[in-house]
Amino acid sequence: MLDIPVSCTLCPRLCHADRTQRAGVCGAGNRLMVARAALHHWEEPCISGSQGSGTVFFSNCSLKCCYCQNYKISHEGLGKAISPERLAQIFLELQQKGAHNINLVTATQWLPWILPALQQAKQQGLTLPIVYNSSGYETPETVRMLADWVDIWLLDVKYVSRELSGLYSLAPNYFDVCKPAVEQALQQTGAPVFDANGLLQKGVILRHMALPGALQDSKAVLDFMASLPKNRFIPSLMSQYTPFYKADAHKHLKRRISTWEYGQVVDYAIQLGLTEGYMQEKSSAKEEYTPPFDLEGV
Repeated sequence: MLDIPVSCTLCPRLCHADRTQRAGVCGAGNRLMVARAALHHWEEPCISGSQGSGTVFFSNCSLKCCYCQNYKISHEGLGKAISPERLAQIFLELQQKGAHNINLVTATQWLPWILPALQQAKQQGLTLPIVYNSSGYETPETVRMLADWVDIWLLDVKYVSRELSGLYSLAPNYFDVCKPAVEQALQQTGAPVFDANGLLQKGVILRHMALPGALQDSKAVLDFMASLPKNRFIPSLMSQYTPFYKADAHKHLKRRISTWEYGQVVDYAIQLGLTEGYMQEKSSAKEEYTPPFDLEGV
């Protein structure tokens, strides 16, 4: 029997939805929804490697980012209903295809379904590291709950500003939530561990996608990263912002980030010593980074 939440507090929205009867604020109801499961080559090199990350995109999301590149699944709920047993099979199929890891994208709203699937898959021979690919909008309680399941945390740090996070993601408390979640992940995961081929086996990657017109907030995010023990995480700066979904409703989000703006972000990261990680080239702002959500592999 699945333990479907009847007063859901899996995410920081704490909406207390009885998901046996109705969907939560995130849009997730009582049937596990998955939009894509395939080898993905567009993560950081230590995740994608040469063969790709075994990436499973889950439907719905607790954040409401107006510029979400995955809006068809996060906002519109595109996906196919599957059982935990089928999800366990998907994990094993990705391993058989040569995936370097199992990459769970926006998974929190479905943890009561995912954890039994992971347990079953491990009992049937799954040995790959588990990557938790998240917006960073997580409770410390959820992070602690995943201590025995997640090997690699791939966490966004989107904002420090309450104004921007409220305006763009309907979450003015974003940083108040993200900061302790990041600190908890660092505490329980430890320093990054790589295999002989340079693939990450255990550790935390902290991502920040620079937004147009938000230079000061990007600097505040980098200040936060610089306050953390530098040998405990891998920073990853991204320039790939592209106007998607309802971005045009906001003046600054109608355009891609300028070369000057992104250069300022990169220069500031270097000034703070955040150099042992990844910095996307400015040319990375391409729509090809968004995979087709055609239910492949589901």
